[in-house]
Amino acid sequence: MTQITLAAKTLLFLAGSCWYSISIAQASVEHFVSCAKNYPDNNAERLKCYDNAISVVQPKAYALQSEDEDAILATSSQSPITKRSYLTRAWNLDDMNSRDGNRLGRLKPHRQSYLVVRHSSNPNKQPSSPAIGHTTLVSTSNDLDALETKFQFSFKADIGSQADINLWGLKTMRVWGAYTQQSNWQVLNSRNSAPFRETRYEPELIATFGTDHASGLKLVNLGLVHQSNGHRLPESRSWNRIYLQGGWEWNNSTSILARGWLRIPENSLKDDNPDMTDYVGRADLVARWEPDDKSQAVSILLRNNLRLPDNRGFVQFDWSMPVALGNAARLHAQLSSGFGESLIDYNHHQNTFGLGFSFREW
Repeated sequence: MTQITLAAKTLLFLAGSCWYSISIAQASVEHFVSCAKNYPDNNAERLKCYDNAISVVQPKAYALQSEDEDAILATSSQSPITKRSYLTRAWNLDDMNSRDGNRLGRLKPHRQSYLVVRHSSNPNKQPSSPAIGHTTLVSTSNDLDALETKFQFSFKADIGSQADINLWGLKTMRVWGAYTQQSNWQVLNSRNSAPFRETRYEPELIATFGTDHASGLKLVNLGLVHQSNGHRLPESRSWNRIYLQGGWEWNNSTSILARGWLRIPENSLKDDNPDMTDYVGRADLVARWEPDDKSQAVSILLRNNLRLPDNRGFVQFDWSMPVALGNAARLHAQLSSGFGESLIDYNHHQNTFGLGFSFREW
């Protein structure tokens, strides 16, 4: 309502300005003609008459312009500012981040981007897989350090949207293309030329359906995702899946994203990791908390295979500490335990601790 009032006042201001400009022009012409008629042969008096004409008309115009501008600015400054919650910002649920709908949107943060130096309690020196026709065990043990650098960057772009779909309580739809890359770098392993132990590539296509709720269930995501590490056999790992994800939020500070997926079947002769879901799991949940001042953020990732008695899972705790490193980054601590800390470690259990910095998500 405030926006409508502001727009109406703006239009009235513009219309009034135009009307007064015309009035000023008409008044000026009349005064100038009168001056020319009254003082045809007296240049000094005619010029004085012109000056008087301008001094009479001009202040009124300036007074009106100043008065209307003050009214508009006052209305604008008194307008209530709605705080955008984390899920609203991350998935553009209120459509405030949109640009030209006919062009690819700007790249935006997707998952957390960070760089940490982390220590593993049990480095995976002999990755294995029960893949048919593959060497199930690396012939020689990898010479790995327990300390390595781990970094992740993640972004997405809006590639299309549809408003007012009104389907099963879902109001809007937006399609994203996303990409996440995570690398584990043996940066201090100089005896082996400091190799990259693994890089995980993860492109996604996501359809986001917004509910237009202020709290509670705010979105439903339908996604198609691929993960692979680009290695040759026997260390090659890859899989594809479709997922359904719900997003809930309360008090603009606490959010939960819960997701379940189905793996897309592969030819058994070409499947590098047929037991992937038994270790990496079939569902995950991310709970996140961030105070209103955005000084810090805490998140917990839980992943599980949803099976008994062979229950396996993974937990990761991330804390962006309230110590800013310039305008773009903060100190970041990360703890993890379980299977699948990296893709090549999908069936390997370890505990890790890392410390570094992260970029703000939103």
